[in-house]
Amino acid sequence: MTNLAAEAAELLRLHTDPELLTVVNVWDVITAKVVAAVPGTKALATASHSIAASHGYPDGEAIPRDLMLETIGRIARAVDLPVSADLEAGYGDPGDTVARAIDLGVVGANLEDRMAPVTEAARAVEAAVAAGERAGIPFVLNARTDAYLRGRDRDPEELLADVIERGRAYLGAGAACFFVPGRLDERTVARLVEALGERKISIMGVPGSISLSTAQELGVARVSYGPFTQSVALAALHDLAEDVYAGGGLPPDLRLFT
Repeated sequence: MTNLAAEAAELLRLHTDPELLTVVNVWDVITAKVVAAVPGTKALATASHSIAASHGYPDGEAIPRDLMLETIGRIARAVDLPVSADLEAGYGDPGDTVARAIDLGVVGANLEDRMAPVTEAARAVEAAVAAGERAGIPFVLNARTDAYLRGRDRDPEELLADVIERGRAYLGAGAACFFVPGRLDERTVARLVEALGERKISIMGVPGSISLSTAQELGVARVSYGPFTQSVALAALHDLAEDVYAGGGLPPDLRLFT
């Protein structure tokens, strides 16, 4: 557990450091090894959507918890870097799910609120944080709100106020970071940072989102890429198949990964 505590402390430092933390999401051992070997990689994060898809399940906790955790554990054991796991909404028991993830070598996690009432969602955050405390590590919880993913038709000011309320509640419950996925503009990110503090906001890199340099300047803690990394890989595979069927073949500058 000493090594695990050191990895957790390092992951926490990366979130609070003035330099923006960027994590390229992975979904199995080979993708974890490939990304871990890239210079500049400081930590890894799994993507629940991608893991579920690779096993033939839709997103949203349709994949059995044991299978998700087994995959996450294989990733954590395959690399010598801090690993943060996407644990969806905790599979009905956030505390136990986090405890099991820690036993597998994970030192941080995303936990979705699925727009549950704020008090209920904050209790889930507390349970996840408590699991880390019982394990004796500074577990890095990245508490996520789905507000911008589900509230596109809401009044923008009302939506922002809801997100800020949730951020304060989750950070107050012990989360290290507050994850707000969605295509957020610069003004929205700036207002979130102003309301909740620098190095407390985590966002997702999506097509059309703010640049990494802007995120750094605004005081964002972390940028991750969710299922989009898998989409990039699958698009490359799709294009290769089309090229092969059209009479082509492997590119002459192909790089081999094992």
